Amino acid sequence: MSLREPTAPALPSWVRTAAPVGVGILGLVAWVLYVDVAAAAPRMLPSPIAIAQEFVLRWNIIAEGMAVTATNAFVGLIAGSLIAIALAALAAAIRPIDGMLAPLVAALAVIPIVAITPVLNTMFGASSQFGRQAVAGLAAFIPVFVNVLRGLRQSRPVHRDLFRASAATSAQTFRLLTLPTALPYLMTGLRIASSLAVIAALVAEYFGGPADGIGTAIATYAKSGRAALAWAFVLGGIIIGLFFFLVTSLLERLATRRMPV
Repeated sequence: MSLREPTAPALPSWVRTAAPVGVGILGLVAWVLYVDVAAAAPRMLPSPIAIAQEFVLRWNIIAEGMAVTATNAFVGLIAGSLIAIALAALAAAIRPIDGMLAPLVAALAVIPIVAITPVLNTMFGASSQFGRQAVAGLAAFIPVFVNVLRGLRQSRPVHRDLFRASAATSAQTFRLLTLPTALPYLMTGLRIASSLAVIAALVAEYFGGPADGIGTAIATYAKSGRAALAWAFVLGGIIIGLFFFLVTSLLERLATRRMPV
């Protein structure tokens, strides 16, 4: 008699796709009923229909803001990830460096973005995007560093002994064992970092710097009472975040399939 617990049957692919779509549709219907039918919503919460209309009518300026925000998030994601990968490789290879980096990474992880953003924007000037990109890079650095460092330490001792017995060089061991094992962890870190980079770029734009980007537009139109247009820019930010998340999730899935068992 088997004592193993029965496993739940896997859901069909169409169910996994239809479930979040159905929840989204139900949410939109509830939103319309709350705003348009019941007329109980606060002043700064417009109807999704009004938001969609503004998004279409003002697409030109929204697209310009999306391009600025996406660029800031992308530059920050790439720069923060490259620095994180380099430092994680050093920490995995040299224990003293790991000890020195640990408190620094812990300190960076708890820095509030809303506190450091105005400082960086002022430091690099009101016409420079560098402060915003630096904030996005800082947000992306932590999850990539933590995941890559963990991945570099996941190769099994028996596998390392096998490479050593085969007279493999350190470079060959890294290329054929350590790197393939760490790759899925890197992709997971990038997936998490991509969303954080977009959020950080939006927050950085909200708190100053050049007069462009989605965050700046949201602050401007919300203060002027144009709620539907402000929410249309929020929709633009959501689209950027979803695009970054979907691309990095696809890369993570591809890398996970190649993960050694």
